[in-house]
Amino acid sequence: MATPFGRVLTAMITPFDPSGAVDYGTVWDLARHLVDTGNDGIVVAGTTGESPTLNADEKIALFRAVVDAVGGRAVVVAGTGTYDTAESLHLTSGALEAGVHGVMAVTPYYSRPPQQGLFEHFSAIADASSVPVLLYNIPSRTARRIEVETLARLGEHERIVAVKDAVGDLAFTTEVVNACGDDLAVYCGDDILTLPMMAVGAVGVVSVAAHLAGEQIASMVTAAVDGDWDEARRIHLALAPLCRALFAEPSPMPVKGALSALWQPVGEPRSPLVTASPEAVGAVKEALAAVRG
Repeated sequence: MATPFGRVLTAMITPFDPSGAVDYGTVWDLARHLVDTGNDGIVVAGTTGESPTLNADEKIALFRAVVDAVGGRAVVVAGTGTYDTAESLHLTSGALEAGVHGVMAVTPYYSRPPQQGLFEHFSAIADASSVPVLLYNIPSRTARRIEVETLARLGEHERIVAVKDAVGDLAFTTEVVNACGDDLAVYCGDDILTLPMMAVGAVGVVSVAAHLAGEQIASMVTAAVDGDWDEARRIHLALAPLCRALFAEPSPMPVKGALSALWQPVGEPRSPLVTASPEAVGAVKEALAAVRG
C-alpha cells in the first residue's frame, strides 16, 4: 500500500502567546522539533490544533509558517475541512497558495449531512485541490460517520488518496481496507490503536503522542512494516499508558500542558477548553518517563 503522506505524522497543537494570539515563532520551532524527533509530516489546524477556535486568516498564516519551517523536509498537510463547504474551499485555496503538500478534510460537523452530502462535500474539496486529500473520519466529534460505501466512492477520485480513521472500530477499519484496496490508504487516528490498525492494513498514524514520543512511535511503525511484530508489540505496550494519559482529559489539554512542562511554553488552550489539571500533566510525565526508560 502506498504511503502518500509518510508513516508518522503529528497532528500539531497550535501554540498561543499569553494574550491568546497564535504564537507563530513557537509554531516554527515546534514544527522543526517534531521533524527532528521522528515525524515524516505534520497536520496543521486539525482537532489537536484547536481548529474550531481558529479563524481563516489564522489558519492560512499557520499553513505558511509550517511550510516555511519544514516544507523542504517533511510533508505538510493543512486542515481545511469545516462544516461549511464554501469555507472549506476558501481554506483549501489559501493552503494551496501557502505551498502545502496535502489537505485534510474532516467530516462536516453539527449539520449531520447524509452520505450523499458527504460525498458531494468531499468531492468539491478534491475538485478544488491540486494536492492529495486526506479524509478525516471521526464520528465521536462530528456525529456522522463516513460509511464504507461512501469511502469507496470517494477513493475513486484521483486526489482523494487516504483517510484518517478515528472511528475506533477495528472491524470497520477492516471493512474499509477490504473495500477500498489500493485506492485509499488508511492512517490510524487514535494513538492506542496504531499497531492493531496496522495489523489489519493501516499504513501509519496521525498522532498526538508523537509530540512527545515521536522516535518511539516511528520505531514501532518501522518494526511493524518490517514484520518484526514482537518488537512492535513491545513498543506498543510501553506506549499504552502514555496514550491513555494524553486523553484522560479533553485533547489537546494534556499534551499542551506536558509540552509546556517538558519542552517550552506553548500557551493555554482557547476557551471553551481549559488548562489541563496538574494530575493529568503529571500522569503524562510519568508515562513518558517510562517510555524513555
